This record gives sequence, C-alpha cells and structure tokens, in this order.
Amino acid sequence: MDFPTPERRTVEMRDITVARFQAEVRPAARPVILKGLVAGWPAVQAGTSSAADLAEHLTGFATPRPVRFIIAPPDRQGAFFYNETLSGVNFDTRQGPLGELLKGLIHWIDKENSPAIAAQSMLASVATPGFSAVNVAPEIVGDTPARLWIGNAAVVPTHHDMYENLACAVAGRRRFILFPPSAVADLYVGPFERTLAGALVSLVRLHDPDPVRWPRFAQAWAKAEVADLEPGDALYIPYMWWHHVQSFDPFSMLVNYWWNDDERDLRPKEALVHAMAVLRDLPQDQKAVWQSMFDAFVFTGDAEPGQHIPEAARGVQTRLDPASAQALVESLARSILQRGASRGK
Repeated sequence: MDFPTPERRTVEMRDITVARFQAEVRPAARPVILKGLVAGWPAVQAGTSSAADLAEHLTGFATPRPVRFIIAPPDRQGAFFYNETLSGVNFDTRQGPLGELLKGLIHWIDKENSPAIAAQSMLASVATPGFSAVNVAPEIVGDTPARLWIGNAAVVPTHHDMYENLACAVAGRRRFILFPPSAVADLYVGPFERTLAGALVSLVRLHDPDPVRWPRFAQAWAKAEVADLEPGDALYIPYMWWHHVQSFDPFSMLVNYWWNDDERDLRPKEALVHAMAVLRDLPQDQKAVWQSMFDAFVFTGDAEPGQHIPEAARGVQTRLDPASAQALVESLARSILQRGASRGK
C-alpha cells in the first residue's frame, strides 16, 4: 500500500546525552530521530544478520506464557483498521506462545499473499524476561519498562498516546508520519467508545485522503512530517503527537518506552469526555462564558494559581499535590454518581 509522504522531514540528532535531551529535545516538544541510539543492542545486531537470528535471540528469553497478537487477511493490504461501518475491526485477535508466533513470521517471509501479523505492546519483563538486561534501555528513558512490537509488513493508522514515547527500531524499516496535537480538529477522529487498541484513531486513510469526505485534512497534512527509521535508530515522539506507522519488511521489530512526567494518573481524557457531556451542547453564549472560565482556572500557563487568596484558603485554586488531586477526582466522581442516582428516582 502506497502512502503520500509529507515534505517536512523530522530532525535527526546523533550522540544524544541525557543533559542535551532534557535541555533541547524535551522543551522543544517536537519529534526527533536519534540516529544509531540502540545500534549496539545484541537484538539489533542479530536482526541485521537475519530474521532467523533475531528470532533465536528472542526465543532465548521467551516464556511459554501466551501473548496476544492480531492478524488481518491479505486482502486488507497490511492495514489494521475499522470495518466499513465502524462497528468493529478488520482483523482478528489470537493468542499463542511467543516462540510459535516467531516461527509463524519466519514461515511467511518468502510466501506471497501473507497475512499481516502484529504482536503489540508486550511488556518485555513478561514476554521475554532477561531481554532488557542484555538490550539495555537508553539512559534518557531512565527505568521506564520496555515494550516489544513484533510483526511483518503492516500499517497502524494515525493515533496518539497520552505519553512521551521513545520508539527504537530493532529490525526492519519503519516510517512514521507525524502530526502535532494542534492538528486534531482536522484529523477526523473516530469513536471514543470504540477504538482499535485503546488510543483515539483518525478515520482518514492516508493512502486515500478523500478531499470531499475529509476536506479539512489538507490543513493537518500541511503540518505533517515524516520520520524514516533504520534498525538501530530511535524516534522521540512527544506527548500526544499523532503518528501513522508503516513497517515495510517481512520481519519487523520495535521496542518502545512510554512515560509520563505527571505520575498522578488522573486521566485527562475522562475530563474531556465529561466536558463534552456537560458543556459542548450549551447555548453558544454560555459556552463562551465557560471557555473564559477554563482559560482562567485551567489553562493558566505558568502563572501560579490563587496568589490573590491567602494560601490556607486557596482550596482548588492552588497547585494540588498528587494525593489532593486524586482525592478531589474521587470526590467529583462520587458527586456525579449521586446526581445520576437522584435523577433516576
């Protein structure tokens, strides 16, 4: 399946240090290719030798525990997506030992009309204990756990994650087409209630971005950039950047690290959905009022909130520590449930 390629290419850097990453890359909040960052990994070297050597390397760490993988028939052209009515997906989910999955991928390497196969987001500590001791995480991710993505030539549609992401190419070539968070209104996001794997997904198929059906997508495309990874390269994807991923080769592997500096796990998406329920359909004049309220009390920039109030009396108009924030969210959840119950009487 052929996809158009944005004119803008993602910036490349070499010999990145933790200090430089924290001082230059993270504050810029833009994707960066870190060339050769994991080229010294034994897994990368095994994959460079052959798919069979990489499969053997992984099998040495694998356990009999079943792993989840998805499979799409050849007529899907490698694309994992919704069905035509958005009532389900165009692929099946299966389980089996990682060793058997690897044998299956090796089997299909030289075959025509192979299905698309992908085992996604497997925790290395569960699927392949010992892998991370040999293939040591880059210093810039600290103690973030490694996740394995193994499959063949396939396409994952445009989606975003609520994490910082370092994606390390181990075997096979990968292409990421990236869109900034500001492009969200022009990406035609699919159902919140039914996603492909938990993340929100754009409904625009990049191989056929129909300008009649998706007229605003041209504005998103103008902001897009492309990052091509070779084995040993890594891609830093900032928080909530949208990315479309294509793997080109019959045996492909990526290791990624997700982390979020806000460790409170307060789930902003749920706050968004709640705001959609209670604010979006208000009369326009009322919505304008609440937009001003959000600007004043939520989207405050770096300003310290509540400075005009004595510290002991600031309540929610102060920066909340993790425990206070969690307690407030739980209180709000109880209030919403109680309100729903009282209305049901």
